Amino acid sequence: MRIWDISMPVHAEMPVWKGKDEKRPHLIVTRDFQNGKGGRETRLVMDAHTGTHVDAPLHFIQGGKTLDQIPMEQLIRKAKVIDLSAIQDVILPEHFAGHGISRGDFVLFKTLNSTEPILERDFVYISGKAARALVDMGVVGVGIDSLGVERDQPDHATHLALLSAGVIIIEGLRLDHVPAGEYLMIAAPLRIMGVEAAPARVILTDLLDPDDQY
Repeated sequence: MRIWDISMPVHAEMPVWKGKDEKRPHLIVTRDFQNGKGGRETRLVMDAHTGTHVDAPLHFIQGGKTLDQIPMEQLIRKAKVIDLSAIQDVILPEHFAGHGISRGDFVLFKTLNSTEPILERDFVYISGKAARALVDMGVVGVGIDSLGVERDQPDHATHLALLSAGVIIIEGLRLDHVPAGEYLMIAAPLRIMGVEAAPARVILTDLLDPDDQY
């Protein structure tokens, strides 16, 4: 069985939203070995949207579901990697119209973001119109290899369209080494109660059988 780890590594100098220093994770050693004895402990301080992470509806929907209210069955399932690496700036509906997206799909968009160190600002993103088209197509989840599904558009149309329809969002994927196709996805966010997002380890594996349902 082949395994593709599509998660960002977490460290103090990693890319963060808009390059803001206050969003960079801090790893603080609170206990270390003394004369070869004892042990080591590290405190991790970071934003819930650090690196590869899952967004729950509460991120932009007041009173929306929190991360712990998303069943794991929605995050361990079949997913389609769709290669949109020819797109230069923004994903529009016509860019994925011919890629065989069906109702119930969880789609992962592979873009130019995956071909270089992940950008903090001018990354390829999903337009509000494309997000509404994906909802109309009946997708249940959308992942992308950027730090956001949008670039902080004033109306937040992309987030609102997806999250208001209950579509799960995964941001910060790394897909440069993954061919387009269908996979079993295991997306495991930290089990933090009452929050709108959490960092996740996301991996893809081969489907055991083309007819398997997940």
